Amino acid sequence: MSSSTARAASDVDTKVGALIRARRRQLGFTLQQLSDASNLSVGYLSQVERDHATPTLGSLAGIARALGVGLDYFVAQPRAQDALTRAATRPNFSISGSAVSYERLATEFPGNQLSSFILTVPPGYASETVSHEGEELIYILEGSITQYLDGEAMVMTAGDSLHYRGNTPHAWSNPNDAPAKILWTGTLTIFNAGDEKTSRIELVSPDKSAVKPSRTKNKNKS
Repeated sequence: MSSSTARAASDVDTKVGALIRARRRQLGFTLQQLSDASNLSVGYLSQVERDHATPTLGSLAGIARALGVGLDYFVAQPRAQDALTRAATRPNFSISGSAVSYERLATEFPGNQLSSFILTVPPGYASETVSHEGEELIYILEGSITQYLDGEAMVMTAGDSLHYRGNTPHAWSNPNDAPAKILWTGTLTIFNAGDEKTSRIELVSPDKSAVKPSRTKNKNKS
C-alpha cells in the first residue's frame, strides 16, 4: 500500500504543512536537518509547515525525498492508464493551499524521462526559486507571466516559449490581473512509475536564495 492510501480517509483534506511537520517529527528531524536535506531555507520550511507558504511541485518533491516518502504522500496521484490523454478526462490536481492547478499530460513508466503538465496560474502568484538537474521547456498558452532565469526577468506572453537548463536558478510569477496558462515539459519526474513505493524524485535541488531580478526583458522584443 502506498503512503497516500495508508493514511486514513479522514486525513485526505489535511494541509500539506501539517503532513510535513508530522512526518518530520516522526523521523526526529529538526527544521535545520530538513533544510540541509531539501536545500530549502529553515525560514521557508517553517512558513510551509504553518501553511503560510505553499511549495511548488518541485520544492514539495524535494521535501518528500528528504523525508523518505513519495510525492503521493502529500498529493493524491492522478493515475494515467496509457499514453493517450483525452482532453475531457485529463487528470488534474492541486497542492493543498495553492491556487495553482495542474493538468497531467504525460504518463510514466520505468525509464521514462519526461513529465508534462498544463498549469493554470492565478493573478498574484509567485513561485520560490529552484534549481535541479535536467532541463525544462515552457510555452505560454494564455495570458502572461514573468519568468526569472538566473536573475533576469523575462515577460512572456501567449505564444512565447523558453527552453533552459534546470540547474540555472529559476522562478516565475503572474503579476497580472488575469490567470495565465502554461504548458510545462521537463525531465523532472514527479510521480512514481509503475508500483514503485519510493519517490523517484532525485533531481530536484531547490535554491535557498530569493529571486533577485537584475533586469527585465520583454521576450517578444528580443
